Amino acid sequence: MISRPFKEGISGVGRHWAMSISSALAVTITLIIISLISILSINLQSFTKSIENTVQISVQVAYEAEGNEANIKNQILAIDGVAKVNFSSKAQELEYYLNSFDDEKTRKIFEPFKEENPMHDSFYVEAKSGNKIESIAKEIRKIKGIYSVNYGGQSTITLVTAMNGIRRSGLILGAGLGILAIFLIQNTIRLTIFSRQDEITIMKNVGATNHFIRSPFLIEGMLIGIMGSIIPIALTAWSYIYIYNRTNGILLSSLFRLYKPNPFVVYVSLALAAVGMGVGLVGSFISVNRYLRQHR
Repeated sequence: MISRPFKEGISGVGRHWAMSISSALAVTITLIIISLISILSINLQSFTKSIENTVQISVQVAYEAEGNEANIKNQILAIDGVAKVNFSSKAQELEYYLNSFDDEKTRKIFEPFKEENPMHDSFYVEAKSGNKIESIAKEIRKIKGIYSVNYGGQSTITLVTAMNGIRRSGLILGAGLGILAIFLIQNTIRLTIFSRQDEITIMKNVGATNHFIRSPFLIEGMLIGIMGSIIPIALTAWSYIYIYNRTNGILLSSLFRLYKPNPFVVYVSLALAAVGMGVGLVGSFISVNRYLRQHR
C-alpha cells in the first residue's frame, strides 16, 4: 500500500502537471550540461594521470660522483613527492643510445666509445603527482654530485596544470548549475503551495504537524527531479556508448583513452538520478520550510 506522502506527492505532480513538466525540463537541461561536464572531467582526470605516469625526471650523475650512487639515490628518495627511483648505469645508457639507431653501420661508428664511455650513470625518477615534478627537479639539483636534471621542460607542467584547471572549472560550473536547478524547482513548489494554501491552513487548524504537511511536497519535488533525469540518463548512455564504439575508446592519441562504458555509464546514470532527486528534495524543502515559517 502506498503511504500518504507518496500518494499525495504523486497526486500533486498530476494535478500541477504543467508546472511539474516545466520544472522537470529545467532539471533535464541542467542535468544534460552536468552530465557533459562530468564525463569530460572524469576522462580528463584519466588523461592527466596517463601523462603524469609517462613523465619521468632524468638525473645524470657527475663523473666525479661515480661510486656514490647509493647515497644519491637515498637523498632523491627522501624528497617529498618522489614515488620511485630507477638506476641505469653508464654502460646501460650507452647500450640504449646505440639501440636507438636502426642502421647497423651507424651503431658501429659508436662502438669505440665502449672503451671510454662518455655517458653518465643516471637515475629515472617518478613523481606521485604531476604537480610535484618541478619542485622535485629543483630539490634534486641541490644534491651534490648531480650533473644535470631534465623532465620535459615547462611544456609538460603547463599541460598538466591546464588539465587540472579544466577539471576544476568543470566542477565549479556543475555546482553552479545544480544551485540553479534547486532555485527553479523551489519556485515551482512555491507556486504549488500557494495553490494549496487553503488546504494547508485547514490542516494546520486541525493540528497537523509541519512534518505531516511538508512530507508530500518533498516527495513531489523528488519525483520532479527523477522525471527530469530520465532524458539525460538515456542521452548520456546512448551518446557515450556510440562515441566509444566509433573511436574504440581512443581520442586524439593512445594517452587519451575513454573509460569503458560498462560500468562507467551505469555509475554516471545513477549519479544523474541521485542529483536530480537530491535537487528536487532540497528545492522542495527550502520552499516548504519558508512558507511554514511565514504562516505559523
